[in-house]
Amino acid sequence: MDPELILALDQRFGEPMDAYVNGSQVWLRDDGPDGVTLEWRLHPVAGFARPPAVSTYDLFPAVALALAEDLPPPAPLGRLWDGLEAFAAHGEELEPAPLAAAATRALGRAPDATGLVDHEGIAEAWEKVRGRISIAAALFAQLDV
Repeated sequence: MDPELILALDQRFGEPMDAYVNGSQVWLRDDGPDGVTLEWRLHPVAGFARPPAVSTYDLFPAVALALAEDLPPPAPLGRLWDGLEAFAAHGEELEPAPLAAAATRALGRAPDATGLVDHEGIAEAWEKVRGRISIAAALFAQLDV
């Protein structure tokens, strides 16, 4: 996770359309191959704890604003999020290469990894330990990164 990614998300996508108490930030955008709706999900770190000074919905905007103004964010990025994932929002089957190309065009930076993953297995593992594993690390493990 780096400040440039947060700033790119803010500048290109704006505020998330949804935020969850588990720390996830979500954008739905029609910028996939052939206009497919992509879900962009900023995944929380393992054991995420929201900083007490901001609400669930204000977290991303507060962090992005602080970074844009070269101020300290409400918490270090390494305690908030550890990965961004883009995937077909409504279950469409997308090949990794066209999805990666569309994601690169939308965000202005190439993904660190591409491929197919078992979201259901990752979700089950995450729920089993009540969020004390990194979803981003689980994704990278399945992609052999």
